[in-house]
Amino acid sequence: MTNKTHDLGHLTVLICGASVAGPALALNLARYGARVTVVEKAPALRGGGFAVDFRGHVHRTVLTSMGIWDEIHAHQTHMGRQTVVDADGHARVDLPSEMMSGDVEIFRGELARIMYERTKDRVEYVFGDSIATLTDTPHGVDVTFDNGPSRRFDLVIGADGLHSHTRGLVFGDESRYLRFFDHYVAGFEVPNDLGLDRTGRLYSEPGRAIALGNYDGDPDRAGALLVFRSERLSYDRRDTAAQKRILAERFAGMGWEGPNVLKALETADDLYFDAIAQIHVDRLSQGRVALLGDAGYGATMGGMGTGVAIVGAYVLAGELALAGGDHRTAFAAYESRIRDFAKGCQRTSGNAGPFFAPATERRIRSRDRMYRLLASRPLAAFFKRLTEKSATGIKLPEYPV
Repeated sequence: MTNKTHDLGHLTVLICGASVAGPALALNLARYGARVTVVEKAPALRGGGFAVDFRGHVHRTVLTSMGIWDEIHAHQTHMGRQTVVDADGHARVDLPSEMMSGDVEIFRGELARIMYERTKDRVEYVFGDSIATLTDTPHGVDVTFDNGPSRRFDLVIGADGLHSHTRGLVFGDESRYLRFFDHYVAGFEVPNDLGLDRTGRLYSEPGRAIALGNYDGDPDRAGALLVFRSERLSYDRRDTAAQKRILAERFAGMGWEGPNVLKALETADDLYFDAIAQIHVDRLSQGRVALLGDAGYGATMGGMGTGVAIVGAYVLAGELALAGGDHRTAFAAYESRIRDFAKGCQRTSGNAGPFFAPATERRIRSRDRMYRLLASRPLAAFFKRLTEKSATGIKLPEYPV
């Protein structure tokens, strides 16, 4: 039972986004009695998505405190080794599962569902709507919505991803905060022509790569991940056809499974396409509005963004409880605790593009030699510590429960 000193029953909080960071914060705030509303522009909870992983004692501590550690394990992917191959499909190096999948791995949509199911009876979820305007006042934030009636909340939290609409409304245009890392990434479902069973294959040519993986044991389906090096591109994020044309041009003539992957792309209805980039804001809060997860310190891939978002949600809710709902004190403490941790995890994401798609054949060979060495038995323990270093780079206080 929550100590009355830390009861947030008087606090109304609007969370924007119901992917991972939003439901994670809703779950943590609901434990303290806060009255939480989550607004999500999608018409329903989004399923599927990439697999996300957790590693190290910090992630485990937070997920255990949230009461979802065991359930995540019950729905984990059980992904095995992933193999770097040549154009003929012959193995060049095996990547151990802990490198790519951490201690436990789960589909993003399944993680969101777990947290939604834990909170849906205590939290108000509003799907198919989005914030139109925010007006910060001394007594609360006045919010208008695209579809629903206007309302006032004590606090508003932007947990709506790398391209956060909330951040744009309060902190300014995305161009001020997004750092591009010279690569793009795409993902979509393809037929499981290689007969993969919870295993993956990665093939690289200079400046581009295709990874195929089967994460759920379905013999018919696999996921394709495409990464390519590029100058900054101008395209409409809502124009899927234009994104498919970009991919078709960039991967024309690609060896290995390239032709089959491009054929599957033509009819794919689940395409994800984005720049490999990071978000760097000057501050994580302004007045009664704060940013959480990718909206405040995101990285497209390789930066353990889901783990950082989960830890951030735990810290933000805990600091609000310690401060009795005083947002000035809580937001300052949240930013102080999470900023360096998030930056440490972001640093690893800068290597994601060059890891998948080294710029030259020489660099491809160098990458393979390095990971062959790191995956060897004598260095296995060192390699595990290396992959966990950023994920454990924060000391968590004891928050009230």
